[in-house]
Amino acid sequence: MQVPFLDLKAQYQQVREELVSAVTAVLDSGMFVNGPAIEDLEQAMATYCGTEAGIAVSSGTDALLVSLMALGVGEGDEVITTPFTFFATAGCIWRVGAKPVFVDIEPDTFNLDPARIEPAITPRTKAILPVHLYGQVAAMDAICAIAQRHGLSVIEDAAQAIGSTYHGRKAGAIGTTGCFSYYPTKNLSAVGDAGLIVTGDADLAARLRRIRNHGQGETYIHTVVGGNFRMDTLQAAALLVKLKFLDAWNDARRRHAALYTEMLCAVPQVVTPAVREGNDPMWHQYVIRAPRRDALREHLKKSGVGAAIYYPLPLHLQECFAALGHARGDFPAAELAAEEVLALPIYPELSEEQMAYVVSTIAGFYA
Repeated sequence: MQVPFLDLKAQYQQVREELVSAVTAVLDSGMFVNGPAIEDLEQAMATYCGTEAGIAVSSGTDALLVSLMALGVGEGDEVITTPFTFFATAGCIWRVGAKPVFVDIEPDTFNLDPARIEPAITPRTKAILPVHLYGQVAAMDAICAIAQRHGLSVIEDAAQAIGSTYHGRKAGAIGTTGCFSYYPTKNLSAVGDAGLIVTGDADLAARLRRIRNHGQGETYIHTVVGGNFRMDTLQAAALLVKLKFLDAWNDARRRHAALYTEMLCAVPQVVTPAVREGNDPMWHQYVIRAPRRDALREHLKKSGVGAAIYYPLPLHLQECFAALGHARGDFPAAELAAEEVLALPIYPELSEEQMAYVVSTIAGFYA
């Protein structure tokens, strides 16, 4: 049996007719930039998340970058974040001239450990940037309480958590801004790169909109230095089609995760994901801890099963951040996770038969 790690074509077949119609309408209109679908998507996402505003941007990376710029984070500032995440989280902090200050993760959720944040705060700290890794929201009550005590902004990296909730609140709607990615592999995906920011602050939303369009308020009148961070209309049109299916797709991921956890009880060597009380993750990834991880992944590959490692090297050990002066052993929980995590197929179109094959293949390896 073949079980690909992700099957984008299966999802495309479900929405093909509507998607082609929506994209064709944009092509026929000629409004490729700032077309009406942009504002429609922004309003739909603000409503979906329960926030004041949505601001469409060119990618999830640029959602983080524009948020940092709009909040005035720059040269000499510090932003506290996790070393166990995709590069863009810390890369954007670096790009605005600020310093990423890493704090270790919780070993069970892989998210930023709030108990370690306060000792890392200095007079230069400007913001906290938690990541809702794999789709589970970080401990936002504790993180926001720390931020409030110290007058800090909270930028949620919700790139992997669209639709996830934390004590009834949607991911992205809890902090100062929430940043989403619509990269083609995400739970809600564009047909290329795209992203979006949500915020409950109307004045901040206005700054975000100016910055994404070269700092313009009026045409050719620039109040700040921004950039070209616009989402194109084709992406917004495609996303509006897919947004209608998001909750059903996320429900399928939730069912798959529950079934994996149940079936993997028979494989004691594997540690299944922990979910904190009050969290309802939408399972962008289903990630196990596995001894002899690399050998297991190779065994799965030879058996026709796709699996992936998110992420094999923590950010504090990446060559590009060598100037921060970190060494192996500085963040042991993140380093151990990098050696043990393995993501299994979890896309909505996966069959129960395929999942049973994945689990039996894992069991066979350890047997």
